[in-house]
Amino acid sequence: MNTPFDAAIDAIRLAGYHNQRKEAHSDIVSTGMFNDLARMCQPLRADVDAGIVRVWYNVVAPGDRQRCIDMFVGEPDSHGRPDITKVRIALENKSVITAHRNRTNRFDDLHKVLSAVHKAQPLAILVATVMIGIREQVLNVPDHVKKQYINRRDEFELSVRPRLSTGDQLLWSEFHWAISTNRLLDPQKTVDLFRTLPTRAPGHTHVEGYDYVLLVPVNIDNVNPPSIPRPNGLGIDVDAEYARLLTQICSAYIA
Repeated sequence: MNTPFDAAIDAIRLAGYHNQRKEAHSDIVSTGMFNDLARMCQPLRADVDAGIVRVWYNVVAPGDRQRCIDMFVGEPDSHGRPDITKVRIALENKSVITAHRNRTNRFDDLHKVLSAVHKAQPLAILVATVMIGIREQVLNVPDHVKKQYINRRDEFELSVRPRLSTGDQLLWSEFHWAISTNRLLDPQKTVDLFRTLPTRAPGHTHVEGYDYVLLVPVNIDNVNPPSIPRPNGLGIDVDAEYARLLTQICSAYIA
């Protein structure tokens, strides 16, 4: 099955590296998921075609830090803008790849988005996705490698970027000071943590919880070609889980 996460992996391969400081992978996942939902969920497609609902990306949510909701599907206000009180589907995408020690920050982010959206509209369908890296070493390009070339951008573009994500093993020794390390059990610990996010049964809109949390193992270290491991040591069937997510969201939307 071709998922939006495969498209995100293709984009990382094309760019040469995963930039944990930007939202590029999130935008790809959000756009792909909406297109898949609109294609397979006829009631949603009908509402979109009729102009009853629209989709927006990176919409500012209420809360203490003015966080953005990655994908927002809902009724527009009188000026055609997103209205948090009329949201029907809210999607938030995260990644824990370069350093698993940051897992709690991403976990807290998802908690806060959940609370903000549920408070504004308890009927909203809430979905979270998390790309989880399974590599013990990651070449940290945005925070370390690129900074060495801050005044030599052309040199980075010509001599470094083309080698990234190609399997050039010399990169490990050449930029040994730019390696972020993870422990062998970190991916499983990250999975275990995100599985404690509150979820709710279909129709239980009085409960503050996500309607679906999708965890996606990824092979990303910015040296070797990135991929989605099928199968993987975390026991996650990405294709089956994604198909289940689409079906569940559609059922909730109809309800």
